[in-house]
Amino acid sequence: MSDRSLLTRAVWFLLVGWWATPLAIGFAWLLNVTVVGLPLGIKLINRVPWVLSLRERRIIDPDHGRDQYSLLLRAPYFVFVGWWASLLWGLGAAALADSIIGLPIAVWMLDRLPYVTTLYRY
Repeated sequence: MSDRSLLTRAVWFLLVGWWATPLAIGFAWLLNVTVVGLPLGIKLINRVPWVLSLRERRIIDPDHGRDQYSLLLRAPYFVFVGWWASLLWGLGAAALADSIIGLPIAVWMLDRLPYVTTLYRY
């Protein structure tokens, strides 16, 4: 999908993104605390930057030094840290997104939300 214009993304943010992002994070978090909802919750977390500003995620080629942590490390991390840290991180970013000054920091934080949740690197 092609990138949308800055004007389109700004209008989306002003009309929808600022209030829909905390809802998406909260819903993803609720899904993540259930075994059945976990896959959908993780997918929703990966889409949070899009919910905020219609910004498509750029996936980096995995062969360029971005080694992933093993699932044996990522699973316990999620169980003990990631599920609650992602909620705090995401809602903090959503709160920052409500101000002009905090918006760049919020976008940076939301891009890293999958990493905070499961140590998954893009």
